[in-house]
Amino acid sequence: MNPPAIAIKRYEPESKREWDEFVRDSKNGTFLFYRDYMEYHADRFRDNSYMIYLKGKLYCLLPATRKDDILSSHAGLTYGGLVMSRECTAEGILEIFFELIEELKREGVKKFIYKPVPYIYSSLPSQEDLYALFRFNAHINYRNISTVIDKESPIKISRLRRRSLEKAEINNLEVIETFDAGEIWPVIEENLRETYGAKPVHDVNEMKRLAALFPDNIKLYKVVKDSEILCAGVFYITKNVVHAQYIHANKKGKELGAVDAVVDYIVKSSSFPMRYFDFGTSNEDGGRILNETLIHTKEGFGGRGVCYDCYEINIVGE
Repeated sequence: MNPPAIAIKRYEPESKREWDEFVRDSKNGTFLFYRDYMEYHADRFRDNSYMIYLKGKLYCLLPATRKDDILSSHAGLTYGGLVMSRECTAEGILEIFFELIEELKREGVKKFIYKPVPYIYSSLPSQEDLYALFRFNAHINYRNISTVIDKESPIKISRLRRRSLEKAEINNLEVIETFDAGEIWPVIEENLRETYGAKPVHDVNEMKRLAALFPDNIKLYKVVKDSEILCAGVFYITKNVVHAQYIHANKKGKELGAVDAVVDYIVKSSSFPMRYFDFGTSNEDGGRILNETLIHTKEGFGGRGVCYDCYEINIVGE
């Protein structure tokens, strides 16, 4: 008997090298899908990832977690969805979705949560999965909006941002790379606590570990005046995008334009030639609340909207 054209296998640790090499060469993968990154919070998210083969060749990956009868791609990451080879086609991804949903039915999954990779992170067009989601009656669970600077089509910064940047220059603020998350974490924690009543997604030890594992992809910066740290920034570097994972200033830093200083530095630095600078989302309650003050600040730098979507497929009803 000939083997099936499509084979779906659960990820096992012995496949780590094959998985990571596929992510590296894929058309829409980022370092967030490397196993060392995905597994830093394995104690909080039960891995349920898949490796999907077409005619014996690895065709795509599904980074995923499972809780009860819900499969999420990926509950511990900002985005997930299928990581695709350059050979993936619309027809091929439709076939993958059909077989994957049948497999999830057999495994007792009732709901499939799917967060596609935003297009700015892809090195090639990669929205075959969005078409497949439509064909399989997915609906949008939530939609957040991020603010992105396209350096190939720049928009002038606002007068307010320009004045704030001038203030930073007058006060001789220095933007300095650091290799110690510990020295900048108090600024991040303080601003999140006082402004939003929140905590960082990562604790300081997790960030130290991740920065050590991915020194080319995670960069830490501080903005300093007279040896005092006024602002801290953590930036995730991918093929096309510099993503601001954290940018936080203390009260004095806000008054002196420290956030403007670090954003201006990263956007203009030749060390970061990526096309896009992604500020991240400005939403609460699954996108139903827009933080207008926050997004207005980001748009003042010349950023405009890119959506981060989350879809849901009711497996039982398929």
